[in-house]
Parts: sequence; C-alpha cells; structure tokens
Amino acid sequence: MSLKSPSADSCVRIRIENTESVDERATIRAVNEVAFGGSDEADLVDKLRGDGQALISLVAELDRGIVGHIMFSRMWINTSSGLLSAVALAPMAVLPSHQRKGIGSFLVQHGLELLRCRDERIVIVVGHPNYYPRFGFSTDPAKSLESPFPLEAFMAMELRMGALDGIQGSVIYPPAFGI
Repeated sequence: MSLKSPSADSCVRIRIENTESVDERATIRAVNEVAFGGSDEADLVDKLRGDGQALISLVAELDRGIVGHIMFSRMWINTSSGLLSAVALAPMAVLPSHQRKGIGSFLVQHGLELLRCRDERIVIVVGHPNYYPRFGFSTDPAKSLESPFPLEAFMAMELRMGALDGIQGSVIYPPAFGI
C-alpha cells in the first residue's frame, strides 16, 4: 500500500512483513535501535517473532529503504470468566530523520485496519498520551484493566463497539515483554 504523507514530498509504502528476510530483520532491528536509542524494543521484536506471538509486522519504506516499523502481538485479559484475547501495539518506531512526517500515523492506521479485517476486538498500547488518542486509544476503557504501567500511558481501543463493556481483569503480555 502506498500513501502520500501530508508533510512529505515522497510516497511512503507500507507493507506487511511477517516473513522478513534476514537482511530486512537486521534493518528493522536497526530502525528500532535508532528510534528508541537502545536495544530493548529491537530485542522485544526479535523475541515476539521467535515466540510466534507477532500477529502483524509492518514496515514503512521510503525510496526503497525501511524507515519505520510497527508490531502487533497477541496478549490477553484475565477476567473472572477466563482469558479474553486482545492485541498489544508495541513497538512502533520511525527513524528520527523521518519523524513528524506522518509515517508513524500511517503505520498505526494501517495496522488497526488489518486488525479490524481479522476480527480482532481490543488493542492495548502503552504510549504517549498526546499521540495515541488521535487513533481512538483512550485511558477510559483501560481503567477497568489492571496493568503495571502508569495510568496516563496505558490506553485501550475497541475495534468492535462494546468489546470492553463490563470487562474487568488484569492484562497478560507475552513473556517476551518481561512483565
């Protein structure tokens, strides 16, 4: 899928990368390391892939080079009636030289649309409270969920209206998150 970023002169191409080549995986790792200034998120991506927990991995390409990456993985909510499946958005990275051009937004929006098409119901993110609400994430639906994260950064989004109605419980991330 190609998208014209409103603030970029070039066309950004988003593509699904669940079967990246070794070279692409190395590039995705480098994008995460540079964007986050360390290897924690890059290690998370590798572990989620290795554990088979990655649901969707997307890259943003500009001039045939990968400049952004996002991963969605399986997680759960432990409720009184059992485990409810959900999706974790983490991590999302864009090279610093390409930030603030809409690339991260394209990755998030395209990933959420793919999740809707796959009949996923709930997505959870731990992120900047001034960034993720523009996509529909909010702390309100996450208030009934127990998590180890600060309340202002722990947000949820219903991909199906009412998916979190009456849901209470603790979130369970895959072991790769180390939580």
